[in-house]
Amino acid sequence: ATPIPVPEPNPSVIPVENPLEFLALRVGNILQADTEIVQNPETGDYRFNWTIPHEQTLSLNVNNPIPPLGVNQQEDIVAEIDQLFEDQFEEYFGENLTDEEVTAESLRETLKTIEQQTGKRAVVVYARHLTEGLELVLVLPEDTYIRKLIPQANFITLEQTVEEFYETVTDITESRGYLASSQQLYQWFIAPIESDLEDLEIDTLIFCMDAGLRQLPMAALHDGKQFLVEKYSIGSIPSVSLTNTRYKAVKDTPILGMGASTFEELKPLPAVPIELKVITQHLWSGDSFLNEQFTLNTLKSESRRKPFEIIHLATHADFQEGDSSNSYIQLWDTKLRLNQLRQMGWHLPPQVELLVLSACRTALGNIETELGFAGLAVQAGVKSALASFWYVNDESTLALMSGFYQHLRQPDITIKTEALRQAQLAMLRGEVYLEEGQLKGIGELEGIDLPQELAARGNQVLSHPYYWAGFTMIGSPW
Repeated sequence: ATPIPVPEPNPSVIPVENPLEFLALRVGNILQADTEIVQNPETGDYRFNWTIPHEQTLSLNVNNPIPPLGVNQQEDIVAEIDQLFEDQFEEYFGENLTDEEVTAESLRETLKTIEQQTGKRAVVVYARHLTEGLELVLVLPEDTYIRKLIPQANFITLEQTVEEFYETVTDITESRGYLASSQQLYQWFIAPIESDLEDLEIDTLIFCMDAGLRQLPMAALHDGKQFLVEKYSIGSIPSVSLTNTRYKAVKDTPILGMGASTFEELKPLPAVPIELKVITQHLWSGDSFLNEQFTLNTLKSESRRKPFEIIHLATHADFQEGDSSNSYIQLWDTKLRLNQLRQMGWHLPPQVELLVLSACRTALGNIETELGFAGLAVQAGVKSALASFWYVNDESTLALMSGFYQHLRQPDITIKTEALRQAQLAMLRGEVYLEEGQLKGIGELEGIDLPQELAARGNQVLSHPYYWAGFTMIGSPW
């Protein structure tokens, strides 16, 4: 690959002969960065490097724009996109994560098998950036194929809209300030495929997203009348090749619950003792360890002592920029780094089915934090992970987690994403709420007493998407 000479950034003079190079230069102008454009002479693929003075270099790989697909190309494009996304995660984690190869046909067979086992009709929605706009590729259980191109959603416009949505949906002082960007994103991601989803009676959407889109809380996209979560179960995968697609019910498996309510340098989580008690004693069955018992050695020994297939960690987790060693889960005695998760052995038989992090956050707009969050299940060696894009208050987390486990046990709920969906809907519709010092609306429990410092905050309705939309199922939705 030979670097292409790039002129000094000048907002008023930008070459426009090549729209992709124009876009790279425009991004460099916005970032006030030096731009390097490298093109592979064989494939035409690009690598953009933006060097910001006194900061790190940002890089982005972009495939050469492709023409509309013919029937004989459809199998190739699914394999191409899935491999592209897999490569991004393997580069971030610095290792070969799988030798699995995915085709449209193998994925269709997987979706058919899952439908037979669960009764849920799912599609995988690939979304990636092209110079022409946003590309959506749907793989369906049937022998059909759908590809859409949304030219209005170019890289910069899409990035700006995602950022605006993220800022407004996390601001509870503006009750409906998120709607404009939420509805615009719905028009780009869902409206072009909505009639197809309805005709095929799809009930589960599995999103496999390109860089810059993996932190998008899809549940809160709005069509003008409803949120997307009111129509579909929603999951997020890094790539199909990096996802364990085998189905196993988890209703009767024991749970290992651990957490901390106080920290030396981080804010306290006063609802954690109640969260662990409710989950391991009232809604589920399992063992719990709090504060001083929540050590690295205890986590290792307990997760190996008994075949726990659900591990619930009620503690701070932070996904930060840089390599995976900068992101961590806070234990009582140490930080468990993202690049250390494999050492826990959760990938060994019987594989941990679900890892839950009930109080985590990620930084928006950083590709590395995005890869760390979206690759959580892969790096931990677990089948699925439930985590949040942003911190919500402690009592809201208690509400979401209690609702999730309550619904996960219901006989008519066969997949994890549907249990999450029902917990989110209960908060959205005001069926789960805080009143007179109690969390109410969780199944048959009359009321869950809140600690005094949380009860003092008064009654709360939890319908704003800030409270529920940040939680997402990563990895297998099943």
